[in-house]
Formats: sequence, C-alpha cells, structure tokens
Amino acid sequence: MPAISKKDQIISQALSLFYQHGFNATGIDRIISEAGVSKKTLYNHFRSKDELILAVLSKRDEIFRQKLVESTEKLGDSPQDKLLALFDFMHNWFHEKNFFGCMFINASAEFSDAAHPSHVLCSEHKHLIREYIKSLAVNAYAKDPEELALQLNLLIEGAIVEAHVSGNKKSALRAKQMAEVFINLSLD
Repeated sequence: MPAISKKDQIISQALSLFYQHGFNATGIDRIISEAGVSKKTLYNHFRSKDELILAVLSKRDEIFRQKLVESTEKLGDSPQDKLLALFDFMHNWFHEKNFFGCMFINASAEFSDAAHPSHVLCSEHKHLIREYIKSLAVNAYAKDPEELALQLNLLIEGAIVEAHVSGNKKSALRAKQMAEVFINLSLD
C-alpha cells in the first residue's frame, strides 16, 4: 500500500477535526500539530483555511456518497428494497462511534451565506444525494420519481438532525416506516 501523501494526511486530519469540533472552532495550528506537518507544508498545499475546508468537504462528499451507494446496493435486493435500505444505511451511520451529525448540514450552518463557496459545495452534495435517491425511484418505477426523491430526502434529513441534535439514534427506523408509506403510494 503506498504511503499517504502529506496533502492527503492534512485533509484526513482536518476532516476528522472539522467533523468533530466544527470549522470555525478548529484552528490551523491544531490541524498542523495533529497532522504532524509544518505550517509551510500545509500552506504549500492549501493557500488558506477556506481552501482546506473546500478540499475536506469534497473528500467527505466522495467518501460519504460512495459508502451510501455501496451500502444501499448491498442492503437492498429489489429497487424498492434499495429505497428502504437508504434508511438502514442511515441507522448504521447514526450508531457509529464517531457520529457527529452531517458535516454538510454543520458546514452550511457555519457558512450560512448561500453564495459562500463552502455553502455552495454543501448544497451540491445534498443535490447529488437527491439525484441518487431519484435514480433509485426511477428504477423502482415510481409514478413521480422526483417527488418521491424529495419526500424520502426530507425524511432522511430530518432523521439526521433528530439523531444528532436530540440523540435519537433510532430516528432512521421511524423515518423508514414513514418512507414505506410514501414508496407504496408512489408505486401503486
């Protein structure tokens, strides 16, 4: 296995710190210290903290969506099962030791200006998730795949917030029960 590059090392450590502690609360000095790199090395790869944040969000998007797709495909046999498997994935995620909510919800709250590059990237992540859900709805022959995707996505987003803010780790299972109603109505 090839050694991890300094740039990837910085991104990986920053991802962990930003996810657990927040973007504004995590300083560059802490990232440098925990990544075991010099300030010069960090700034050779990233011109600013904002640039590092964008790299971290891009990496998290890549990791999260890949994990979501792989898990959904593995957990669900039929197209309808895959729609419900989205919630099984969420349930499993909520029970991970290092679950600190959705990095994209958290980031969009910290960078609330809709034109801020980090907010834009968060919005794009959410759009790509909805498009994936829509592709599952199309494969399940939903009457209105767009509407079903919007409904299921809203349940997912609500479950994420409920799990993180209220600590209700079973929120995805309740959302799954509600999703089944929307799916059945959409497939009749």
